[in-house]
Amino acid sequence: MHPSLLLLSLTLLLPLAAASPPDHPSHFSKHRLHLRNTTATPQEYIEVTRPLPFDSLTPSCTLPLLSHTFANTINLPPITANYSPPSNCTWSRAVLHLSGASNGSQYDRIAAVWLAGAEILRTSTPEPTDDGIFWNVRKDITKYSSILRQSNLTLAVMLENVVNDVYTGVYRLNFTVLYYDVVSNGTTNRRNQKSTIRKLKNNPVRSQNSTNSLELNENPADLIIPISASGDEGFWFRIERETDAVFQGVQIPLNTYRAVIEVYVSFHGNDEFWYSNPPDAYIEMNKLPTKRGHGSYREVVVKLDDNTVGSVIPFPVIFTGGINPLFWEPVVSIGAFDLPSYGIEMTPFLGMLLDGKTHYVGLGVADAISFWLVDANLHLWLDDKADKVQAQAVKYSSPSFSLERELKFQLRDGKFEIEGKRKSEFIGWVNSSAGNFTTYVSHKLKFENTIKFSNNGTEKELKQKVKVTDKVRVESNTGVLILSNELERKYPLKITTSTLPGSEKDTYLMITKLENSIEEETSNLNFTSSLENSQKSEGWMFVKDHDVLSGAATSYQSYGVEDSFGCYNRRVSSANGYITNDTTSFLCASASS
Repeated sequence: MHPSLLLLSLTLLLPLAAASPPDHPSHFSKHRLHLRNTTATPQEYIEVTRPLPFDSLTPSCTLPLLSHTFANTINLPPITANYSPPSNCTWSRAVLHLSGASNGSQYDRIAAVWLAGAEILRTSTPEPTDDGIFWNVRKDITKYSSILRQSNLTLAVMLENVVNDVYTGVYRLNFTVLYYDVVSNGTTNRRNQKSTIRKLKNNPVRSQNSTNSLELNENPADLIIPISASGDEGFWFRIERETDAVFQGVQIPLNTYRAVIEVYVSFHGNDEFWYSNPPDAYIEMNKLPTKRGHGSYREVVVKLDDNTVGSVIPFPVIFTGGINPLFWEPVVSIGAFDLPSYGIEMTPFLGMLLDGKTHYVGLGVADAISFWLVDANLHLWLDDKADKVQAQAVKYSSPSFSLERELKFQLRDGKFEIEGKRKSEFIGWVNSSAGNFTTYVSHKLKFENTIKFSNNGTEKELKQKVKVTDKVRVESNTGVLILSNELERKYPLKITTSTLPGSEKDTYLMITKLENSIEEETSNLNFTSSLENSQKSEGWMFVKDHDVLSGAATSYQSYGVEDSFGCYNRRVSSANGYITNDTTSFLCASASS
């Protein structure tokens, strides 16, 4: 029977009750779920994404890093291992491969991997079943090559898990690095091509290599400085509130000619679903027991000393216990296995950084409540033909920012709207051995969020739109355009939830629909690329406290990407824990029209 038809039958059988159900909880465990069918064998969970371009190649070498069973690891420091790259191995690409397995009852858990204090992967686990699950994550980590080529480093993995009589699932994780010798577009091996400085000097106009230099994996930095914590509780900073901004001192080499800061972020606890949090006034007026409030605007802000240099509204990654955990069997939500990081161009600020003094990089979360996990990597490109370069900031002004809030409610029914805009433009020049180049950086952000409660607060509708446009342009001192890159990213989100009293004491029925997607358009001098990744899910579940007793769900995901590597399209449908349809195509839309 289709979930919606079964839902109608269940709804008609529910008794009328005066008591209101809990206030839209959003994170659940399946440990009391009445099993519909047992598979008897472990099931693979997947995140739909494009295979890496060199997945079909044989690695030059393979390096097992760490195998560990994460049992009751709450409040323990990260698990560590020694790292040195394999000897006598020629490589230009590196892939981190995570394989995981679990069985029993357990919540999803956040995890991260750091090498020498620099984060190289933020991930989360799926919620296991009694029969067992397994999954694989492959991430291109070539952009961390400057660290990967060093020896005698410490690899650290943080995953806090709780194991007891109820939550029995342990997570068995294996980490391996695969090294590939990939030669593309006629470029030389990374070992023989240390810096883009030669590219800028020898191919100043519309070179494929030059445009690709804006992609971190295509032209890795020469040095990476971690902006991270001490590591006793993981190398991420824990942000409990807006005032918890952290600052770390850095002193960069004087021959740095480009800088990009890469931000890793995830949200948890009372802010795991920050985009659906109502205002504090609504919670206080209705005397609701929830602490998930403070409105639905959050923004990660990056500062250099006292200057705001960038910001990020993160994509709303939903962990596998979130909203309705039946949605994510066995296809997890967008980004759940490989949470995105966010790059912010800081080259215009080299005029401030190249004075030989210590400067402070700050990370904070506007309007945050407990809790956020944030850290960053500062990627630096060095001029190997000069001990010192000259740089100067041409234009800096505090980013323009506006935030409007409107709330109207009567008792538990009401509507809350937030609209925010941010705009910034930074300009600076750097005079290196390749010449004098001026970098123009602009950032535009638009944020809209609407939350509506109706039917005495038992029905909730969330709509959110985020649009980000980032532009980076590099010109010579004669006005010749050297590099140009524009990224437009949109991620709309829509969630509707109806909550009804259940047929048994202290139970309730939740009916949910979800639409979540990310759209990206990238263009530069020689090529364009596009990504469209969307998920649609609907279903119901009977719940007691935060435990799912029974339910049904269907999900559909459409993934499509087109770039210089070609096209990749995949459509996946699932129902009640099983994939019902899975098709893949390498045909480009332009070719099929």
